[in-house]
Amino acid sequence: MQRDSGCKCDASKFPSMLYYLANNLPGFPWQKLKTHSSLFDNGIHGRLIGPRTRCERSLVPRGDITNQQILESVIVLSNQQITKEKEPIMSSKPKETPAAKPKEAPASTGKLAFLVLCWYAGNTFYNIYNKKATNMIHAHWFVATAQLVVGIVWSLVMWATGIRKAPNLTAADIASCIPIGLFACLAHAGSVLASAVGAVSFAQIVKACEPVFAAVVGLLVPPVDVKPLLAYAMLLPIVGGVGLACIKEGKGVDINVSAFLYASMANMAAALKGKLGSSTTKALKSDKSKNMDAANVYAVMNIISFCCSVPFVVVQELPTLKEEWEKAVEVNGSQALITNIVVSGFMFYIYNEFAFAFTAHVGSVTSSVLNTAKRVIIIVVSAIVFQEAMERNTVIGSAIAILGTFAYSLASKKPAPKAKTS
Repeated sequence: MQRDSGCKCDASKFPSMLYYLANNLPGFPWQKLKTHSSLFDNGIHGRLIGPRTRCERSLVPRGDITNQQILESVIVLSNQQITKEKEPIMSSKPKETPAAKPKEAPASTGKLAFLVLCWYAGNTFYNIYNKKATNMIHAHWFVATAQLVVGIVWSLVMWATGIRKAPNLTAADIASCIPIGLFACLAHAGSVLASAVGAVSFAQIVKACEPVFAAVVGLLVPPVDVKPLLAYAMLLPIVGGVGLACIKEGKGVDINVSAFLYASMANMAAALKGKLGSSTTKALKSDKSKNMDAANVYAVMNIISFCCSVPFVVVQELPTLKEEWEKAVEVNGSQALITNIVVSGFMFYIYNEFAFAFTAHVGSVTSSVLNTAKRVIIIVVSAIVFQEAMERNTVIGSAIAILGTFAYSLASKKPAPKAKTS
């Protein structure tokens, strides 16, 4: 039987009507009528379901209260109950429960191997072509910014052709990504500048110290991230290895201060980007309507990073940019210069996109371990291509630092919480 939310009954037949409601609306909140006890000489006690005489006996209106006023109170409570309930009382249809979302199938070993191969190859070629470009033109902020432009063009083509869904972000979403884009800009520029003013191998050795910066940022920037004690112990061989690599036989400490500072800037910016960006990117990825998968997250960060890089170019290099460009073209030719900048920009974007995709599948710890192994390849290849001297202390020190980074990545993994047993 369906209930009628309204009432067209005569208030003079109140006792009979109330009895009808009591026996046909088992979901009606009779106890709430206690809050209207001022309408009655005797309040309501217990559920008013039973013989008609019991209902009439339990409701004795005050002398100055009409049956119409009492009935209106009953109707108000009845309507509230009807609104609150999602299904009719007499319905026997079971409530449907939402179907559980199917879990995403884990990536195959072949796919993960392909992602790592493209990541490593792209990163290695990027460092080679980036070094060639910065050797040709002494406008390194410009080179770093131009590389980001290549990635922006690639993203726009992917979105325009429908190969990849375009992000659907609000102004608030974009604003929340600006700090991440700024630190991504500084991390990228620091790496470019470090390799430009020094050896690629030395820049990679210093960048192996990134866990040290990440650990400090984790303790100083809320929410505090405390690593296991063993992880902090692994920072010692990282710092010691980098220090040993800076000692030249017969010369003592021989360090390219500019390259060291730029690489350290890249480390600090990368640590801050990871700290501040994890919660933001996770929230964007969880909202499917925003189309923010791993590839689009990096694409958006790349665009914001470019916007943050332009002011540095204007302040640092714009007054001499035309002169430097003409010098580079005169010595190397425009085709070679443009090719190295474009190829390095494309490789930079591609290797980061593959790295983001790999991390999304396996997690940050495994990604950090493989990122450490990647540095070994870059150091060896760059030393061969650019004929960079690798003395004994450099080899031993870099090996210690990289192994320390490898151990730190493994030790940083916190054990999963134990399930509670009843």
